[in-house]
Amino acid sequence: MSAVSHCLSPHAARPQHGCERLVWRAPCRSLVRVRPVAWTCSCRATVYELCVGGGRAFLRRTVQLDGAPHVQETTRVSIAEAQATWTAVLSGHAC
Repeated sequence: MSAVSHCLSPHAARPQHGCERLVWRAPCRSLVRVRPVAWTCSCRATVYELCVGGGRAFLRRTVQLDGAPHVQETTRVSIAEAQATWTAVLSGHAC
């Protein structure tokens, strides 16, 4: 009998050798409301979110270690480009 996973959200794969290195920056205050439309499971120390707002999108990375969470974001890009990056992060082809 196999173990049953209690995680409801996907997990990002371990970064593959030669993965695309994303540029992570401090969160940008935006005049446009943004909302997460996809996220990884919070059972791991690093949680990723795909955020959309105002016709643009970006990835948010939150590292939850000791102390306060450390939040960083990618630059705003087209929704299609951000979705492609999201898929790359989930598969370990971007980190």
